[in-house]
Amino acid sequence: MPDRGGGPTGPRIRVGRPSRRVRTLLMTLGVLAVLGMAFTMFAGFWTDWLWYRSVNYSSVFTTTLWTKIGLFFVFGLLMALAVGFNIWLAHRLRPPLSAMSMEQQSLDRYRMGIAPYKKWLLFAITALVGLIAGASASSQWRTWLMWVNGVPFHQKDPQFHLDVSFYAFDLPWYRFLLGFGFAAAILSLIAAALTHYLYGGLRITSPGARATAAATGHLSVLLGIFVALKAVAYWLDRYGLAVKSSDFKATDNWTGLRYVDANAYLPAKTILFCIAVICALLFFATLWRRTWQLPMIGFGLMVLSAILIGGLYPAIVQKFQVQPNEQAKEAPYVEKNLKATREAYGIDGTQVTEYSGKSNTTDKTKLRDDVDSTASVRIMDPNVVSPTFQQLQQIRNYYAFPTNLDVDRYTKDGKDQDTVIGLRELNLNGIPKNNWINDHFRYTHGYGAVAAKGTEADAEGRPVFTESDLPSTGDLGTYQQRIYYGEKTTTYSIVGGPQKEIDYSDDNGEKTTSYAGKSGVNLSNPVNRAAYAVAFGEPQILYSGAIGEGSRILYNRTPKERVEAVAPWLTIDGDAYPAVVDGKIQWIVDAYTTTNGYPYASRTTLGDTTADSLTATNNSRAVVAQQNQVNYIRNSVKATVDAYTGDVKLYQWDTEDPVLKTWMKAFPGTVKPRTAIPDSLMDHLRYPQDLFKVQRELLTRYHVKDAQTFLSGSEVWQVPDEPTNKSGDAVPPYYLSMKMPDQTAQAFSLTTTFTPNGRDNLSAFMAVDSEPGTPDYGKIRILKLPTNTTVNGPKQVQSQFNSEQDIAESIKLLKGGDSDVEYGNLLTVPLDGGLLYVEPVYVRGGGLKYPLLRKVLVTYGGNTAFEDTLDEALNKVFGAEGTTTTPPDESTTSPPTSSNPTVQEALNDAQKAFETGQEALKKGDWQAYGEAQKDLEDALKRAEDAQTKADKTSGGSGGGSSPSPSSTASSSPSGSPSSSPSSSPNSG
Repeated sequence: MPDRGGGPTGPRIRVGRPSRRVRTLLMTLGVLAVLGMAFTMFAGFWTDWLWYRSVNYSSVFTTTLWTKIGLFFVFGLLMALAVGFNIWLAHRLRPPLSAMSMEQQSLDRYRMGIAPYKKWLLFAITALVGLIAGASASSQWRTWLMWVNGVPFHQKDPQFHLDVSFYAFDLPWYRFLLGFGFAAAILSLIAAALTHYLYGGLRITSPGARATAAATGHLSVLLGIFVALKAVAYWLDRYGLAVKSSDFKATDNWTGLRYVDANAYLPAKTILFCIAVICALLFFATLWRRTWQLPMIGFGLMVLSAILIGGLYPAIVQKFQVQPNEQAKEAPYVEKNLKATREAYGIDGTQVTEYSGKSNTTDKTKLRDDVDSTASVRIMDPNVVSPTFQQLQQIRNYYAFPTNLDVDRYTKDGKDQDTVIGLRELNLNGIPKNNWINDHFRYTHGYGAVAAKGTEADAEGRPVFTESDLPSTGDLGTYQQRIYYGEKTTTYSIVGGPQKEIDYSDDNGEKTTSYAGKSGVNLSNPVNRAAYAVAFGEPQILYSGAIGEGSRILYNRTPKERVEAVAPWLTIDGDAYPAVVDGKIQWIVDAYTTTNGYPYASRTTLGDTTADSLTATNNSRAVVAQQNQVNYIRNSVKATVDAYTGDVKLYQWDTEDPVLKTWMKAFPGTVKPRTAIPDSLMDHLRYPQDLFKVQRELLTRYHVKDAQTFLSGSEVWQVPDEPTNKSGDAVPPYYLSMKMPDQTAQAFSLTTTFTPNGRDNLSAFMAVDSEPGTPDYGKIRILKLPTNTTVNGPKQVQSQFNSEQDIAESIKLLKGGDSDVEYGNLLTVPLDGGLLYVEPVYVRGGGLKYPLLRKVLVTYGGNTAFEDTLDEALNKVFGAEGTTTTPPDESTTSPPTSSNPTVQEALNDAQKAFETGQEALKKGDWQAYGEAQKDLEDALKRAEDAQTKADKTSGGSGGGSSPSPSSTASSSPSGSPSSSPSSSPNSG
């Protein structure tokens, strides 16, 4: 063709193979991509290994890893061999000549297409099914370890008389094997059928026989294996009835045999087993008979039998035998369920005592005095006062306290004191500037514990701190205050290297430190740095100059996270709590062993039964469950996590628990014996909340032992809703040092109340002894109220508080301005046949960002008081006003007089400060009220100092007419939430 473009003609472009340079580049990129993916996988594995080694639990990592690898390869290989062998055998049994038909001519094209790749195709198919099967099997590592290490319960089920370990450890593994066998049989059958069809062994539209004799024999054997497995399934289903859940009007999640199960389903399963065995033999017989006629008749009979015997017959028994006389028929099986459920949840030793709910004592003074010996009434609610701790003890914005503080007990002067405690943890949201260095190198830890008396408040309604300030000082003594591991520490930190950390700040500026512990993983190794850079997606880790010799990376830093990682077979309680033990801050974590294979024990859902008004607002308090549906639970392990070093220790708590013994066999050396628990740590252990919540939920029905009462439902209770709000969430249990009627002294206890199903009056009070190391630890006591009288429940008591006119007017006054009223925990205390209710009332407002205790609500025997202090409220309720001086009315009060002019001036200032405080109180101006209270305290102190000086000058005569500060305080008008320092609430 002529050149029509008017210019030089360019070179021709050839379309063909890419150049060597391009091919080399593509190969290089491919190799790099593969290496990158391989290193990413290696990084995850390597960092996990390094972490487990750093906490000295490498055996957990290796045992788990090798178990998963072993299961993956064994079952992956078995599945690959089963499917691959049947494909090979079907190909081997193909007919030498295919029929001349359109169907076979179409298949010829496919046969010719795959002929060169047959081996590769076989390898690909077997590898794929092997990988899938291996991955599925590796997830069963817990099932395998429990089966191979299972120990006996030494308890037998009432139906088959087998040890409980068969249902808890053996039956789950047998069911997995059965499921794997079904999967292998079905996949092999499908693969063999497709291969026979592809090579002419099976025909759909071709003339003549639909299958060759070889194909018939092969597929019949596979069908026989499938039916034989079904026979095994029928046999195992017999035992499965003992752990089967079903709907039953007596209770949700009923588990175990009922009348229809024992008398219809159980014989039906036995009959179906026999039919399935015969049917399987008929399929195997086709190897000789070469016909499917008898096997298919047998298979049809089995299906029909399953419908009639396994479905229709039990329905007839239920309809015509059980329903006309259900209670009599079901009673023996309900008794088995009652016994097993109470044993499985550890509530079989519950002591239920009748309790009148009304006191017959007429001596009010004695009742008032009995309050002190019966309970240490806690007026500091750990779920309300966290903002107060935050405001008064945060010190720096980069510290924070948990939303819910904890209750513990500490000994002071030989006496136990209920204590509200929280740790000043790191809060990255409060640091001056967020960047990578600040977030991960400079701000690395919290500092110090803060504690307050649970039974007292100061004159301004603030907590009475027993450990406070920064660094913290007080009753807890000397201890390592740096908190590198805590509930709010959710990000990683790199410590111990060239970059200094901010320790804490005081009036002299910031103090710096460098982590001296051995926790975490060393980053001096470049391989480690590269692995963490990839695993955390932080390339700076690889090249940052802030990392050098001695740098260590800390992660997995919350106590629950660490315990769950080192013991992945445990269920973790939702509330880890701190304690100062032997000069260290230790997080204490309760952990449980569970199973859902306890015969006849009804199941419960942990996520539901452990939910309450606190978990609804704080997700971090939710239980960490390995198994959400369980029917056996034990608090078998007490764990500790050192807040500075991160060291995790697991202690055996329940020495009889067979589930824990099984896991201790599987992971030897990971759990220390109970005897290794130090006495100093034992003093701070307690009964765990989540176990208590599970048990109280079960006890709403299982407090009765009589089958007829259980079936009638007349004694069903419910856990009441939180009375202080309208959320509809269950009221949480409360820790309290108290004495039950049959106890001789107070014991640290966990308590709750019950109401009748659908009603608000009180039906029972429950407490569990939480004093570790004592014979009664874990003993559950229930005080059952009479059903023929009505005793107010928590919601009714709260409603009574809100509806009384005087209290309502006082509440309205407290809400004046922009103030908010917050109700604390409504505590219930059994007292001389009656029930004492105590509820602290807090006010937040007037410019204050935190709640202060202003009033205490008390009711007993129909008498209610709403006073400034617990003592005053108790005195009013019990009519024991004579035990304290009653302040005169404000309108008749005049300043006290003194012959000493200095004292008189101070007293006048005190009176003026008091009146200013009263005016601020009426306006709801809490900031002004707080300032006036401080002025009042200062004036009284000046008066006391001046009077003391005058007494010394005059030889101690006191001047004759000078009142003391205490008498001045007692003459102050009433109506103030805290009229003087001497009127602060005490322990009652």
